Amino acid sequence: MELKRVVVTGLGALTPVGNNVSELWDNLIAGASGAGMITRFDATKFKCRIAAELKGFDPLNYFDKKEMRLLDGYTVYGLVSVDEAIRDAGLADENIDKSRFGVVWGSGMGGVTSLQDEIIEYALNGRTPRFSPYWVPKVITDICAGQIAIRYGLRGPNYCTVAACASSAAAISDAFNLIRLGKAEMMIAGGSECAVTEVGIGGFGNMRALSTRNDDPWTASRPFDLDRDGFVLGEGAGTLVLESLDHALARGAKIYAELTGAGLSADAYHITASHPEGLGVIDAMRQAVEESGMKVTDVDHINTHGTSTPIGDISEPKAIMGLFGEHAYKMALNSTKSMTGHLLGAAGAVEAIATILAIKNGMVPPTINHFHDDPQIPALDFTFNHAKPRDVQFALSNAFGFGGHNVCLAFRKY
Repeated sequence: MELKRVVVTGLGALTPVGNNVSELWDNLIAGASGAGMITRFDATKFKCRIAAELKGFDPLNYFDKKEMRLLDGYTVYGLVSVDEAIRDAGLADENIDKSRFGVVWGSGMGGVTSLQDEIIEYALNGRTPRFSPYWVPKVITDICAGQIAIRYGLRGPNYCTVAACASSAAAISDAFNLIRLGKAEMMIAGGSECAVTEVGIGGFGNMRALSTRNDDPWTASRPFDLDRDGFVLGEGAGTLVLESLDHALARGAKIYAELTGAGLSADAYHITASHPEGLGVIDAMRQAVEESGMKVTDVDHINTHGTSTPIGDISEPKAIMGLFGEHAYKMALNSTKSMTGHLLGAAGAVEAIATILAIKNGMVPPTINHFHDDPQIPALDFTFNHAKPRDVQFALSNAFGFGGHNVCLAFRKY
C-alpha cells in the first residue's frame, strides 16, 4: 500500500520558559533559563532545591474549581496545550470527521501529584479509608488522552504511550504511523508531566540524577559542559496536530513542516544509564533518516536529548559521531533542556516543537550555560550560548528514557 505523507498543522506548548508557543520560541532564541528555586513545596530538606517550574500559570483561568477536582496537574497541562494547538490548526469551528481524528498522548509518570497527595492524606488521617472517588481517573496515565477525546469529541484511535522521558516522542511516532497507514486522517500527539513534587525531587535526587547547584539554579542545566552535575526537573506539556498531507491541503491548512520518519530502538543495556557507545541511539537515528528517504549527509540540525548528566552527555555525541562521521561537524546541534529543564515525558514533544520552529524560522536555539569544554566530548557545533541563523531543511529530534528507550523524529521543510 502507498503510505500517506504526514504534516504538522498545529502547535501548543506550556513550559517553564513560555506558556504558549510564541513565548516559548522567543525565550528559547533569547537563551532564557526557566530554572529557579522550588516554590511548589518546602524543599529545604532536599539535596536538590531547584526546578524549572511553570511561571504565571493559573489553572483557574482555564478550569473552574469543580473541574479541577477531576484533573491531575499533568492532565491540566495537557488540555491547555491541546487547546492552543487546536486553535492554531484552525480546527475550533471547522467541520471535520471526528471519527477519523484521534489522540496519542505520552507521560512518563502520569498523575504522580495526585498519587502522592492521596497517600499522604491516608497516612496522616487514615483510620477510616476515605479515598477520593476521583483518585483513580486522576492518576491513571492514559486519562489525559481520554480527557482530550471527551473535550473535543474525537472518536479516532485513542491511547497513551509510556516510555519514560521518550514518552511523548513515542506518541508522535505512533500518531505518525496511524495516519500513514490510513487509520486516521488527523491526530493530536504530545505529552505532559507534572512531577515537581516531593516524590519527584526526592526520587530523582536520590538517584543522583538531579543537579544540586542550589546556589545558582539559573545555570544549573549545563548540557555538554565539563561541570554538569545532573538535570533540572521541569514540567509542562507540548502538542502537535498531525494530519495527512491530502487532508491538510483539502482544508487549506497552514503547514509548519513534514514529519517524514521515526526511529525507535532499545539500548538493552541498563535500567537508567545510556549505552556507553550509543548503539541504540545510532539505530534510532539511522531508522528515522532512512525512513525519510534521505541520507545522513542531508541532516542540518539535531535537537539532542542532552540532559546535562555526566554519562548521557558523552554517549549521545558518540552516537552522533558513530552514524554521521565527519558530517557531524557540519550540523547544528543543541539542547533546549539547558533552558526548559527536563520535562520528562513531555520533553520529546516540546523539543519536537523547537525543532519544527527551527526549520520554519531558519534559526537554531542555543545550548546555554556552557562555560568549559569537556575533553571527552567531540568539538561539535552545539550552538553554545547564542542562537544562530541556519537554513534548516532536514532535522532530527532525539528523546531517550530510563529503561533504554530511544526515539528519533525526523522533520523536513515543506
